[in-house]
Amino acid sequence: MNPQGFPLEISGRMINLKLKTICAFLGAALAICFLCSCNNKIPETEDEKKCTKELFAMDTYMTVTAYGEDAENAVNEALDEVRRLDTLLSTENNKSEIYKLNSKGSARLSPDSAALYEKASRIYTSTNGAYDITVYPLMKLWGFIGNEPALPDPAELKSVTADIGQDRLSYNDGVLTLGKNQGVDLGGIAKGYTGDRIMKIFEKHNISSGVISLGGNVHCYKTKPDGEKWNCGINDPDSPGQGIAGSLKVENKAVITSGGYERYFTDEKTGKKYHHIMDPRTGYSAESGLLSVTIISSDGALADGLSTACFVMGKDKAAEYWRGHSEEFDMIMIDENGEMTVTEGIKDEVSTERKVTTVAKES
Repeated sequence: MNPQGFPLEISGRMINLKLKTICAFLGAALAICFLCSCNNKIPETEDEKKCTKELFAMDTYMTVTAYGEDAENAVNEALDEVRRLDTLLSTENNKSEIYKLNSKGSARLSPDSAALYEKASRIYTSTNGAYDITVYPLMKLWGFIGNEPALPDPAELKSVTADIGQDRLSYNDGVLTLGKNQGVDLGGIAKGYTGDRIMKIFEKHNISSGVISLGGNVHCYKTKPDGEKWNCGINDPDSPGQGIAGSLKVENKAVITSGGYERYFTDEKTGKKYHHIMDPRTGYSAESGLLSVTIISSDGALADGLSTACFVMGKDKAAEYWRGHSEEFDMIMIDENGEMTVTEGIKDEVSTERKVTTVAKES
């Protein structure tokens, strides 16, 4: 990773499910070949230690970099935290808390799962259900879990969609109980939450500067070692992993992107593309006119959930939502026409050659 600028979507992330065999191989290789680079001399400043380590977890490739006297210990603790949360929150690992919840229909939540559930509930309520953790059975039906996607039978799709709704969950005295035929997946905010946890670890170890990339999630701790803001590249949704649509300068923020180009398949009969970002109301891939949404916030879990919710909402509703929550986040949207829409709070931090529309706090 180049601290001068890095893509929000790292190249190891799956772009087209037709490449799943290659991606599975790369994932296995990354899991086996754990990379480590710790040194005492860095270009930005020679009086601080730098440590960078990489791993494969949560179905994606991750990089953690820290600067400071205790950088190596901070990074090691961060990676341990990633592994712990990966095991705890996985929907497919039969040892995980969420797997057991979905299997039994009820479970007492650990502090981490409870925090994630409560965050998801607030996002669900404030976005009128545009973000919903109960889409898990829908994702399985479409085959996006297991990487064998296909257009579902319409009758079965209608039946599964009828049971979607986070408001049907019951949470009392720390015990979460699912509604009929429901299952939950906290993965939509898990990486954002993981980033938040790592920021706390950096703080505990008095890290002077740091940056992490968890798949499409980038979290920047303070500034770069030279005191300048971090420069984040915004992935070009028309050529993901190959180019950038622009760049954004940030400090102490999470920068999280969701896009329909990340995982999708093409129906052989109709030629229509279907992506993994589901509209909980229809049961189909969201057709909002957007190609990607990037959320910038000091709250990584919030940014993670809102990147999905705002994608589902579409440009106009997402802009209106931001006006009511502008103190919590900023946003970059790229639509099907290739135009970029940027909220007022970050307009001076964005560089791009695309046509840009600014969303003002007062419409």
